[in-house]
Amino acid sequence: MTAPVRTARGSEELIRAEEPVLAHNYHPLPVVVARADGAWVEDVEGRRYLDMLAGYSALNFGHRHPALIEAAHRQLDRLTLTSRAFHNDRLAGFAERLSALTGTDMVLPMNTGAEAVESGIKVARKWAYDVKGVPADRATIVVAADNFHGRTTTIVSFSTDETARAGFGPFTPGFKIVPYNDLAALEAAVDGTTAAVLIEPIQGEAGVNIPDDGYLAGVRELTRRAGCLFVADEIQSGLGRTGHTLAVEHESVVPDVVLLGKALGGGIVPVSAVVGSREVLGVLHPGEHGSTFGGNPLAAAVGTAVVELLETGEFQRRATELGAVLREGLDALVGRGVVGFRARGLWAGVDVDPALGTGREVSERLMREGVLVKDTHGSTIRLAPPLTVTAEELRGALGTLEKVLTS
Repeated sequence: MTAPVRTARGSEELIRAEEPVLAHNYHPLPVVVARADGAWVEDVEGRRYLDMLAGYSALNFGHRHPALIEAAHRQLDRLTLTSRAFHNDRLAGFAERLSALTGTDMVLPMNTGAEAVESGIKVARKWAYDVKGVPADRATIVVAADNFHGRTTTIVSFSTDETARAGFGPFTPGFKIVPYNDLAALEAAVDGTTAAVLIEPIQGEAGVNIPDDGYLAGVRELTRRAGCLFVADEIQSGLGRTGHTLAVEHESVVPDVVLLGKALGGGIVPVSAVVGSREVLGVLHPGEHGSTFGGNPLAAAVGTAVVELLETGEFQRRATELGAVLREGLDALVGRGVVGFRARGLWAGVDVDPALGTGREVSERLMREGVLVKDTHGSTIRLAPPLTVTAEELRGALGTLEKVLTS
């Protein structure tokens, strides 16, 4: 990074200034980031921190990856927005490359992850009525407990997190909730009205919950037999994070619909997409769904550059190789402040001994030592560094975690 950015106001003053003017829907760590490069960020006073969260996987390729910044700059000089009232010269190429990368037929471009989930729900219901023949307004979707798919009113309707739900009813009907990683419960919930089973291949917000081997393959087989869709929410788990382009590839599973977001925008612009078979996405017709910014030229240019990075396989390999370093370091901490962890690729949920503090308290201690992570629930923290992090940087962060937990 270049010389530190100095502002007229320091971190403490800027944090205080937010209080009266920003809605209090977040509780950030008390660090004010002013610059970033690769796996490192810098606050307004010039202090440097290793970013071990990567924007919940939105920054899989690190901060300001040169290829992504160059793609954005080039497009900014040409065209940024047309709306979908007109065609633009970047969208076709983006859709072609993304569908090829994911092995799907069609792409529905949107902006945020929550929009991708909402779009997936609409598509599944439309498919159920038009193709499966479910009676009007009777379609149901089966989801898993402890899910996190976003915070819109429809999505929180099938959340089991009371913090996300309380005070936001009445809730949208049409969802059945079953335990995660329980094929018997899932099979019992599926019936003739089921449009889709919507799950995360790995539950991120719940603490990087990884299902048993065979669970995803079981979901695929069950939905195939029942004649309903398998919709995989890969917004956090997808695009290289777990060592494959998609997390479902760990079991060689091909869902009917995949939801993508976060890393698809390269940490530059919000980009999300629903990708799937022509039979499913082909149920949409003009006027039934849309987005003014969905598929805009700037998003398509950046998204294409993201796909180009993933086409090389480099980042999937890095997640696999560095994931081994991550697991080795966490194994050494079990019994020394860590009571357990779950990891796949370069992604881990770490359960800290509650006697040593909450996840929030541990995150604050790490911040003071120059490492940024974020808690989930209780005494669990999550680690999801950029896929550009080095083994040395990763070992340094694990060493800092050891110091925080054992000193």
